[in-house]
Amino acid sequence: MNQHLWRRIKYLLLGVAGFLLALLLWSVIEPYTLDQEMVAAEVPSLPQSWQGKHIAVVSDFQFGMWMANISTAERAIAHIVEDRPAAAIIAGDFVYKPGENLTPELNRVTEVVRPLTAAQIPTYAILGNHDYGVSTAASADNTGQQRANQIQQALESIGVQVLQNEAIAIPNRDPASGSEPFYLVGIGAHLPNQAKPLEAIAQIPNNAARFVLMHNPATFAELPAGTAPVAVAGHTHGGQIRIPFMPHWSWMAWVEDKTSWSWLSKIQGDTVRVSGWIPGYGNANNHLYINRGIGFSHLPIRFNCPPELTVFVLQRAT
Repeated sequence: MNQHLWRRIKYLLLGVAGFLLALLLWSVIEPYTLDQEMVAAEVPSLPQSWQGKHIAVVSDFQFGMWMANISTAERAIAHIVEDRPAAAIIAGDFVYKPGENLTPELNRVTEVVRPLTAAQIPTYAILGNHDYGVSTAASADNTGQQRANQIQQALESIGVQVLQNEAIAIPNRDPASGSEPFYLVGIGAHLPNQAKPLEAIAQIPNNAARFVLMHNPATFAELPAGTAPVAVAGHTHGGQIRIPFMPHWSWMAWVEDKTSWSWLSKIQGDTVRVSGWIPGYGNANNHLYINRGIGFSHLPIRFNCPPELTVFVLQRAT
C-alpha cells in the first residue's frame, strides 16, 4: 500500500471517528433541549367557549434514572405556567424504578410539579407502568400497587388530580362560558392490568366533547370507534434514539419488552411512528397522538428525538 493511499485512509478513519464522537456528544446534550409542539386538536361537539383553548401535556419524567434531566422537566413546567392553559396533563411514569424508599423521587416530583397548582392551573395525571415498578403484565404485584398509591397520594397532596379509569369535566375558567362541559378521560396503566378504557369512556354522555388520556398506546386499540377523536399517550419516549430517514426503526422499540410494544403490529400502512399523530392505528374516527416525553430509559441519551411539551389547541371538528 503506497503512502499516499494510506494517508487518505487514515484521514477518512479520523473523519468517521470525529463524526461519531460529535453524534455521541449531541446525544448527551439533546435531552436538555425542549421542543414545544403546538398541535391542532379537532374535537367534535366542542363548545364554543372551549374553542382555541390550550391543553398542555408532558410525560415520562422518569425521576430516579441516573442523570435524570430534571432541569428539562422544570423548564417544561415553567413554559406551561407562562402559557396558562385551560389544563395541564402529565401522562405517567413519574419515577423510573420505585424502590423501597420513594421519598427522594417523590420530593423531586412534587417540587417540579407544584408550580402548576400554585398557579391555579387545573392539573391532572395518570400513572404509568414505571410508577408500579412493572415492565411486563406478568410482573404486576401488590408491592407495585402500594408504591403507585404513594405516588398518587403525593401528587394529590399538592393539588394534582390523578385519574384511574374515570372521566371528569374540566372547569372552564372563563366566567362567560356558562356550564358548557369539556371532559377529560383518564385511563389506568396498561402493563399492570389497570387499564379499563370501556369503563372510563362510559362515564361521559354520548357525543360529548372529550380528550382521552392514557400512558401506553396499546390501550388505544380497545376504544370503540368514535369514542376517542383526540387521545394522547406517552410511554415510547419517541423511540429515544432515532436514525434520520429511517422511520421504521427506533432503539426503544428494539430494547423494550415486546409485549409493551405489541401495538406497533396493529398499525396499518407503510409508515410506522412512535411519536406524533399515529396514522392507521385504532378504530374509525379515533386519533392518537404520542408525546415523546421528558426522560429516558436504560441510557441517559436522546438522539434525533428531543424531549417534548405538547400544547393542544382545541378546535371544533368540521
